[in-house]
Amino acid sequence: MKRSITIATVCILTLGVCQSLQAKEKKAKPGPLTGTWECTSHGGPQGDLPFTLYLEQQNETVTGSVSSPMGSTEISSATFKRKDLEIHIDTPDGEYLLNAKLVKKGALSGQWSHEDLKGTWEGKLQAQKSPAGS
Repeated sequence: MKRSITIATVCILTLGVCQSLQAKEKKAKPGPLTGTWECTSHGGPQGDLPFTLYLEQQNETVTGSVSSPMGSTEISSATFKRKDLEIHIDTPDGEYLLNAKLVKKGALSGQWSHEDLKGTWEGKLQAQKSPAGS
């Protein structure tokens, strides 16, 4: 009998801990990069080029996509550490690399490169997504 009560208590406690962790996961506050960023690149062969970043940030991991007059694609990989953003975008034309600093809330400024081409870019946060379930 004691053994059954002990097993039942352990099961209930385990279930409670799992539910608590799951609730915290659902309520995770989005990072400062989460949202839609209207951006402009400078220095490319087409001159100034507008593009949009759709970003989701969870801790140091950033995911999302990019859209421009040249087309749209998913971000291959991205990280955000100590206000430094690094985005890799693999395309049939090769890899694009975007580096930027979060210079103030809602503003990014940095450099881009693609093969032997280089330039600068900046972006402004247009809409911050609200966390799921709120």
